[in-house]
Amino acid sequence: MSNTVVLDVDGTLVDTNYHHTVAWLRAFRSVDVTVPGWRVHRAIGMGGDKLVAAVAGDKVERDHGDELRTAWENYFDEMLHEIQPLEGAHRLVRAATDLGLAVVLASSGKSKHVEHYLKLLDPGDVAWTTSDDVDDSKPAPDLIEVALREVNGERAVVIGDSVWDCEAAKRAGLPSIGLLTGGFGEDELIDRGASAVYPDLDTLRAELSDLPFAVVEEPKA
Repeated sequence: MSNTVVLDVDGTLVDTNYHHTVAWLRAFRSVDVTVPGWRVHRAIGMGGDKLVAAVAGDKVERDHGDELRTAWENYFDEMLHEIQPLEGAHRLVRAATDLGLAVVLASSGKSKHVEHYLKLLDPGDVAWTTSDDVDDSKPAPDLIEVALREVNGERAVVIGDSVWDCEAAKRAGLPSIGLLTGGFGEDELIDRGASAVYPDLDTLRAELSDLPFAVVEEPKA
């Protein structure tokens, strides 16, 4: 059976988590809503459709949700030229494909952002999905399930930097591997289901052949 690596992008392959945090903080301030930066950072990795309510409450989502998401996008676009790949990102993806693993990038980001990241990463011929491909973003499992359908994955493992990646993997019935590259702690990643946590991409790359792949189950109706 073929083995598939489902890779998160933001905070895992590209160093964007703190840019996202700043963009969201500026968006909230634009509608005179004040939220603490740490709370925004803790929500990075879930989709924007969920983040506003998670950070500021249901009323702010009802009153300003779409306006905030538009403002976040505009503020983040202004910083897009600052984004850089994380050290070892290109090497990790190429090492995985050299081992014969199928690689698919499963991002909660927008298509235009992921396309920009692909130019930075030069990952080769890999499949990828974005928030535009699903109705429900992380921590829902939908992105992972769509990603696996892209490559007809039979056995898979999910790699990401946030607790939301681990939660999405768990809901998809798959093991997950955590990375410290997004600012989440080792204990909390393990608590949310990560089988192991690595400090950086090069350390993970050295152990790609030992990842805990599991059989992909059909999504429940």
